[in-house]
Order: sequence, then C-alpha cells, then structure tokens
Amino acid sequence: MTLLIIAYLGGVLTILSPCILPILPFVFARAGQPFIRSTLPMLAGMAATFALVATLAAVGGSWAIRANEYGRLAAIVMLALFGASLLSPRFASTLARPIVDLGNNLVNANSAGRAAPTVRSALILGVATGLLWAPCAGPILGLVLTGAALQGANLQTTFLLIAYAGGAATSLAVALLLGGKIFAAMKRSLGFGDRIRQLLGAAVLAGVAVIALGLDTSLLARLSYASTASLEQAVLNRLHAKPLGGAPSELASSDATIVAADAKKPFRSDLPMEGYAPSLDGAVEWLNSKPLTTEQLRGKVVLVDFWTYSCINCIRTIPYVRAWAEKYADQGLVVIGVHAPEFAFEKKIDNVRKALSDFQIRYPVAIDNDYKIWRAFENSYWPAAYLIDAKGQIRYHHFGEGNYGRTEKAIQDLLQEAGSQMTAAAPVAPDAKGVEAAPDLGNIRSGETYLGYGQAENFESPEGLQADKSETYSIAAPGLNAWGLAGTWTVGKDQATLDQPGGAIAYRFSARDLHLVLGPGASATPIRFQVTIDGKPPGPDHGSDIDADGNGTVTATRLYQLVRQSGTVAARTFEVRFLDPGVQAYAFTFG
Repeated sequence: MTLLIIAYLGGVLTILSPCILPILPFVFARAGQPFIRSTLPMLAGMAATFALVATLAAVGGSWAIRANEYGRLAAIVMLALFGASLLSPRFASTLARPIVDLGNNLVNANSAGRAAPTVRSALILGVATGLLWAPCAGPILGLVLTGAALQGANLQTTFLLIAYAGGAATSLAVALLLGGKIFAAMKRSLGFGDRIRQLLGAAVLAGVAVIALGLDTSLLARLSYASTASLEQAVLNRLHAKPLGGAPSELASSDATIVAADAKKPFRSDLPMEGYAPSLDGAVEWLNSKPLTTEQLRGKVVLVDFWTYSCINCIRTIPYVRAWAEKYADQGLVVIGVHAPEFAFEKKIDNVRKALSDFQIRYPVAIDNDYKIWRAFENSYWPAAYLIDAKGQIRYHHFGEGNYGRTEKAIQDLLQEAGSQMTAAAPVAPDAKGVEAAPDLGNIRSGETYLGYGQAENFESPEGLQADKSETYSIAAPGLNAWGLAGTWTVGKDQATLDQPGGAIAYRFSARDLHLVLGPGASATPIRFQVTIDGKPPGPDHGSDIDADGNGTVTATRLYQLVRQSGTVAARTFEVRFLDPGVQAYAFTFG
C-alpha cells in the first residue's frame, strides 16, 4: 500500500515537470466538455494505456518496442486529424466518410451538426494520448521500472504503473476543471468560442509535431534536471518504509567522532530499529568467503553493501567500504558485498571475480544473480548500505553515494553498543583515484544514458533506433545530452553491438568525467578504439583507460573512464571509433 501511495504521488507531481508539456494541448482541447462523459473517460484511457505500454516496455522484448512504435504512429495520425478538425470543420467534411466519422468522434464539439460528446470518443482520445505520453523517469518512476525489470511482469508492477498514471490523471483533471472555467468565461466575455477552438487545434497540431519530431524526449529532457526529482525523492524518504516496522534511518546521531565509552554505563545508540535482518540465503556463490548466515553473524556488526561492478555510483563508494572493512575488522565489523547485476554480463562470476581483483576487494561478496537477497531486503537501489547490529536488527541504511561521515559514525555507534572499547577515531579519508574518485557534482549536466533499446533516450541518428537487426547509422553533430551511432550496428535490448570495423559512437555531454560500459563480446578478442573530443585527441583531458592520443583497448566487459576534463568543465562532443568489430556498448555515465 505504501508503494502504491508513493507511485500515485509521483504521478501527481508530473504536472510540475516539463515532460508533461507536449500532451497538455490534447488534454485542454477537451476543456468545457462534461466531466463524466468526456474528461473522465479520456483521462482513464490515457492512464490505462500508459500503464500497459510502460509494463510492456519494462518487461517485453523487441516485439513490444515495435508494437509501441506502430501504436505511436496511429496515435499521431489520430491526433493530427483531431487538431485539423478543430481548426476547420470544413476540412473534416472534405475527407472520406470513415475519416469524417473518426474526426467527428474525436472532436464532438457542441456546434451545429455535430453529435454530443460521447464516452467512446473521449476514450479514443485518451488512448491516443496515452500512447504518446513519455514522462521523465524521476526517482519514483525509476523505482517502479527497476522493480519491473528485476521481477518481471506481475500484478504489482501493473498496479504501481496504474497508480502513477492515475496520479498524473488526477492533477490533469484538476487543471482541466480550472481551465474549463477559464475558457467558459472567455467565451461569455469575449464571444469568440470558434476562435478559441481553432487556437486549441493549432496547439494540438504543434504538440503532434513536437512528439513526431522527437522533441518531447530530447529538448524537454534537458530541462528535467530542474524538475520534480527533489520533490519525488522527498516523498520516497518520507513514506518508504521497511517491511518489519520501525522508521527508516539514513542519518546517524551526528558526524562527530566517538569518544571513549563510559565504563559505568553501557553505551546505547539512538539509531532506530528498522526490523530484523532477512536471511542471506539465495546467493548462487560466495567469493572471498564461505557462505555466511545471519546466525553465524550474530554478535557482529554487519555492513551489507548492495552493488554491481559496472555501476559508477557503486565504484565511487568502494574506497570507503574497503577502508571501513580494514579499519574496523578488529573491532567486530563484518562487511558483506551483495553483487546484484544490472546487465547480463554482470551475472558472469568470472567477470565479478576479476572486478574484485581490480578493485582490491577482499571482504566477502555474495553473488545475488537471482536477486533473492535483494528482494529479501526489499532493496531498490545501487548502491545501498544496510547496517545490522549485534542482535541482528537493521539500524541504519543509506541509498546512493555520499554521507560517508554519517555512515561511519553509525558503524562506530553500533560497534560501541556491541561492547567494543573504541577510542576516539577520525573518519577514513581514502585516496580515491581514477574512476573511483568522487564526482564533480557542481558541473554535471549530463545523466546516465543507456544504449540498448530497452531504455534508450535522446538518440539522434536520422535512421532511428532499429531493434535487433543490423543497420547502418550516421551521426553528424548531436545536440547536448544526445547521442548517435555511425557505422553498422545491431542494437539489442541492453547493448549496441558493432557489426563491422570503423563504427563510432558520438555524445554531446557536459561533465568533468565521461564513462562508457564496454565489452569485447562473445569472442573476448581485444578491440582497439580511438577517442576524440571536439574532433581532436583528448590530450590532458584523457581518462584513465586511454592515453593522451585517445588510444585504448577493450579487454573485458566493464566501465571505462574515457574523459576527465583537466581544466574548466564545458560542453564537449565526444566520439569513440572502434578499429575492430564486435564491441558491445551498454551505457554512458558521468562524474
């Protein structure tokens, strides 16, 4: 029930997001119509269609992508007819009779010669609108879609998406009721109802053009960083609760270092009890340790760290987790990494084993390929840290990067509560270098971008993204936060695979660091590549995985740091060209 409320509130907040702008003309074109017979069916059709399409996009294959493309095309045609009919009643009468009927069913204006509004016409318009609605995937929708991808199709996913769409429909209904009163007042006072209808028709056609040209997911997405993300995160922090009771805690009592315990009075941390820790059973394998159970760990303070080895946010937390494991091992802390894969290649245990060597991780790691531990903790984030006290109770959690001082203070508190005779200790200060270095948060203007069609956005190659088939692409100068392919590629659900040598990927970004998850494919043959920035070798702006001339080699499937701007951070055009075929490219991340 809590997640349904969160999803609903996330939908309500979409009215504040710039991503709602393209569909507003379709909605406000119904202003002044009866609410029960017109507005309500339209919004219900929009919500139901969006929930269905989003479910298929999250768990379906290439067939779902193609079906959605055809549905969008049909919706664009329908709404274009709708807009044209609003502009000119004479236009509708010149068309063939079936199209006239369709246009009249969609419009249903109250002028002479037209039918009264019907539930069917409003529902058709709502379905068409739902096929075109692509909201910004903020924290709440991201939480829902992540759960759908991990758990597959189920009723919970559908209900959450319906709740999200229902929240958006609620806020649109309120806006439409207010807008209807305004339009009615304008008609009475100004006396040009036909002119208002024509203006709405022009707005509908403009909305259709924006969506048909892809501007709804490229131009508007650039505004999303200033939209509702902070409000959505506040909703998550306030309402999201763990299943076994207790208030969730992200913060320890303070960031200060601890002082020696008073021997006369046992120390008791003020960290709340969030529930008993679930079982660690379900791992397909353990690395660096024999399988551990909650019973074996009783009496110890346990830090459970959910991560995956190609996730840049996880990588940047590793220096701290590693330092805590070393610093507090003698005091009774046990660190357990739970590796829950995001991509298929991260399920290969040999890949994880190599990552442990590369990152110098020596603490136990549970391979959670089936997400059994992930689900037991009801986790939804990479990275995520849970602190378990000596009695087996979860006392603290933190999602994402940062707040390292508070997390370490929570570790110290629970160790002291368990009886450790700790003296005052300064927090760890790891010397993180290369890809492990902290991000330049003040200059990040680009966000994580997936190259597989399952989650791809802002693709600007003129050929359009073709699912699961070899296609020759081209790209000249992508816009900010947009990308494209050049050469012959096959784009799968999770990755793009280069079919012939000489192919390239271009991205216009604005951040200090650019990373790209790459792999050599099934052959595991090293693949040479060259990077340019604004058409030139990177020089001092090269990342840790290439040299100053931009040369590098893909030898394993992992995250590669390709750019680290050494001076003033500015928008740059990145291009990587592969000299050998077979490379697989998964996702861009930035820092």
